[in-house]
Amino acid sequence: MKIAGNLFESAKTLNAESEAFDTLFEGAVRIERILSSGHTTPEDQWYDQDLDEWVMLIQGSARLFFADNEEVTLEAGDYIFIPAHQKHRVSYTSSQPSCIWLAVHGQLKNIFSQK
Repeated sequence: MKIAGNLFESAKTLNAESEAFDTLFEGAVRIERILSSGHTTPEDQWYDQDLDEWVMLIQGSARLFFADNEEVTLEAGDYIFIPAHQKHRVSYTSSQPSCIWLAVHGQLKNIFSQK
């Protein structure tokens, strides 16, 4: 069985200030595509996930804000590893072009080691 697709498919039809999550694969890890255009996480809300997350920005520009007051700017091609329970939120995503993210969720600490 082939698992195939295109990360850019449907990205052009995303509405302004919206976000969409598509699970591409689920097994030992979950791989998802996230489309966002001008979307931000509300200031009183945090992502506090049970699993580690490795995320790469394929298209666009974005900023992630962490509970320790660190802010990270991402441009197309940048990636970041976010350990489980590291509270964060999205503080900016571009709308022209919209953001296309590739995220891998799972128990990843043994896979990704810091350089």
